[in-house]
Amino acid sequence: MASGRVADEDVHQVDVLVVGGGPVGLLTAYQLALFADPAKPRRIRIIEQYAKSSQDNYGRAITLFPRSAELLDQLGLAEALAQQCFACRETASYNAKGEPVEGRGWDFMRSMGEGKTKWDFALVLRQKYQEEIFRKALEQKGVQVETSVKLIDVAVDPGVKTPDFKVTATLKHLETGITEHVQSRFLIGADGGRSSVRKLLEIPFDGSMTEDNWVRIDGLVKANLPKPRAYVSLESPTHGNVLWAALDRGATRIGFAFTSDRQKEYPEFNEEAAVKEAQAAVKPFELEFERVDWHTIYAVGQRVARQFSYEDCVFLVGDACHTHSSGAAQGLNTGIHDAVNLAWKLSLVLGHAADPSLLSTYEFERRPNVEKLINYDKDIARLMTMQLPIGWKGDPNADPNEVLGGVLAEAASFSSGLGISYSAKDANNTLNCYRSDSLALDKVQPGQRVPDIILQKPGTFENTRLHAETPNRGLFYVLLLTGSAYGAINGIRRHLDETDFGMPARVEWLTVLLGKWPSTYEILGGPPIGKYFCDVDGSGHTQFSSSAEKQGLIAVLRPDGWLGCLLPLEPLSINVIKSYFENCTIGVS
Repeated sequence: MASGRVADEDVHQVDVLVVGGGPVGLLTAYQLALFADPAKPRRIRIIEQYAKSSQDNYGRAITLFPRSAELLDQLGLAEALAQQCFACRETASYNAKGEPVEGRGWDFMRSMGEGKTKWDFALVLRQKYQEEIFRKALEQKGVQVETSVKLIDVAVDPGVKTPDFKVTATLKHLETGITEHVQSRFLIGADGGRSSVRKLLEIPFDGSMTEDNWVRIDGLVKANLPKPRAYVSLESPTHGNVLWAALDRGATRIGFAFTSDRQKEYPEFNEEAAVKEAQAAVKPFELEFERVDWHTIYAVGQRVARQFSYEDCVFLVGDACHTHSSGAAQGLNTGIHDAVNLAWKLSLVLGHAADPSLLSTYEFERRPNVEKLINYDKDIARLMTMQLPIGWKGDPNADPNEVLGGVLAEAASFSSGLGISYSAKDANNTLNCYRSDSLALDKVQPGQRVPDIILQKPGTFENTRLHAETPNRGLFYVLLLTGSAYGAINGIRRHLDETDFGMPARVEWLTVLLGKWPSTYEILGGPPIGKYFCDVDGSGHTQFSSSAEKQGLIAVLRPDGWLGCLLPLEPLSINVIKSYFENCTIGVS
């Protein structure tokens, strides 16, 4: 263990220690507090080695895509973000002459999520303000970020069984010099690309950095750009594919490639240099900064941790686990997906409602998506610096700007997050139950995002959405879509009453009636199973399956808003659901 002055109490114990007070660490800690049984509050600590004042700069991440906004909405956080954000639905691209060009740059954002989600736009809000919202939500759960506290050592006892106190962390309070030892059941490394957690555990960080440097500068600007309040791509012959992004509070971000030749002009790259280069990058348009909020220069590269966890008790999330360029604006979005995927699983294990083996599905599910992003990012980063992708098999004289537009369009579903899925055919992962012979799986399949269908509430017939009625509280939902097979509900109810289903506190049931009904008794002859809603025109049913309007179906919804399994609307499906939870080791004390 690291040496130093030790606090009076030799060892403190907590359930979870989160290292890193950025958005991903805050979001992970918030979920763990949110999902806890109020009668059994969890001991959660979150530490950040830097002082809050140094973290509160304006830069870093800015953009949340539709699926990220959905995930945050189901956690009760998105509305606060929307109150402060710049809601970006407009894009534009201009060539080197300043002429508009179609189908390039960020063009895919124009129809991103249209008709699929109410969050069909890019939610642009600088990280400083996102962190303030997450921090406040966490404080309301009784957890405060401890700043100026650094992790200096971590030890894991392999002889201790998960989820007992297996991890011992050594922390140093930088303002007082006091060192303390903390035992925890789990430790979360959310401490960025230079992660202390990853380094102390000697987890390799595979990948490489390129020689390319990029610059980002935020501020209040004046310019003669035709569409300044949009996501804009400027095809500069000297600074690559330049990003112009409208920000919150009337500000603007400009990002561009900074070649080694141009770097030689500046013995020191300061604010004055950043402004001068930004003005050169946006030519032929004119640019004036009224105020500079922040600027940075950084190297571009792609790296992935060789393992996302250690001894089933330490987990890496966000940049601690994977880093890439900001070219596709995916960094924070990927971290949010990590945090949301991990937190509910960790919560069930902490609550003794799931076996620790469930935690292995975190890497099974997240790694393929991270690696897919890394592969996209390698191409995007080169194209934004006017280089064709490595291994390019097309025209060697192709315009990188045109190729970039094609790559971004191809990745649109993945970039929006709405197309991110977890394989239903992975033998190592039983969370997504694939039964190809059970019914028509022609619209959505297990492991994919749950459609946010429009429903009507009983009595008032007010419109609501499925995601709003299935918030993420660490619970599973079982959704019964009746279709025209209304009579099946009573048979399912009887079978449910006769089945020792287990874990009733971890599952909520919802019945969705096809049509518009003043009471379930008018069509079911009795009460619904759980709360009920109406799907007036059947459009919600058909978003799940083309056969659902006639036959109905049962859907198991995971806590994180992905589909666990789809089953026929019949009593025997209750046995399958019970087996699903048993196979996932959920409900096991």
